Amino acid sequence: MLPIASRQNPRFKALRALVEDPRGHGAALADGLHLVADCLERGVAIRQLLTSESGSRNAAVGMLVARAGDVEHIMLSDALYRAVTGISAPTGIAAVIGIPVPAEGPLPGDAVLLDAVQDAGNVGAMLRTAAAAGIRDVLLGPGCAGAWTLRVLRAAQGAHFSLAIREQVDLAAMIAAHDRPTIATVASGGVDIYDADLSGPVFWLFGNEGAGVSPGLVAAARIRATIPVAAGTESLNVAAAAAVCLFEARRQRLKAKRPAFGGPSG
Repeated sequence: MLPIASRQNPRFKALRALVEDPRGHGAALADGLHLVADCLERGVAIRQLLTSESGSRNAAVGMLVARAGDVEHIMLSDALYRAVTGISAPTGIAAVIGIPVPAEGPLPGDAVLLDAVQDAGNVGAMLRTAAAAGIRDVLLGPGCAGAWTLRVLRAAQGAHFSLAIREQVDLAAMIAAHDRPTIATVASGGVDIYDADLSGPVFWLFGNEGAGVSPGLVAAARIRATIPVAAGTESLNVAAAAAVCLFEARRQRLKAKRPAFGGPSG
C-alpha cells in the first residue's frame, strides 16, 4: 500500500486528470463499495485500487481490498480522497478501471439513443433502466454527459458492465443506416405509448431535459410517441420517461414471451 498525503504527488495529479477526462485517459474511477464489489464479481480489470485513510479502517473496505489481491493499492488522506471523488462523506474505496473500446458496426436489435441529455444523474439512471429492461446498446450523441464520468457511474450502479456504450455518435446517421422503427419521445402530439406496437426491435430516442429531441431527429424518426400524463402536468423527467417506455416494451414482450431484441434474455 502506497500512502499519499500531498497534492503535489504525481499519482494524485494523475488521478485528478483522469477524473476530469475519463475518455481521454481511457480509464474511469468507479467509486464506492457497491461499484468496486461489482467490478470484482464481474471480473472487470482493476488497474488501481484507492482507499481513504478512514476508509481503510472500514471492515467492508478491507474485505474488498483483500479480494482485489495484488492490484496496486494507494491510500489517500481523507482530504485528498474527497478532492478526487468530490464526495463530502465517501465510503472510502474506489477502483480505476479501463474504459472498453466502443463497439462498431450495425446494431443487432433494440437500442437507446440519447440526444444531448446533459444531466449526469439522468444519463446514469437511463443506463441503469436500459440494462434492467434487457437492452444492451446505448448510444450517446454530442452534448450528452460523459458516460464514464464519476457521477454517471454512480447513478448507473454497475449498469455499464452489462451494456455496450458508444459516445459522440451521429444519431441521424445511425438511424439512417438501420431499417428499424425509431421512436422519438415527444411531450405531446405523438401516438399514445400504450397503443404502440413494441413487439419488434426498436430504436428509442430520448432528448435534452429542456428542449427534448431535436427537430431533425424527430423528423428522422418513423414514430413519435407520447406518454399520457395527468391534466395540468407538462411532461415527465427524461429518465422517468425512459423507464416508462422501456418497461412498456418489456411488458408487451413478456406477455408474448419474447426478450429484448439483441439484449439479455432475462
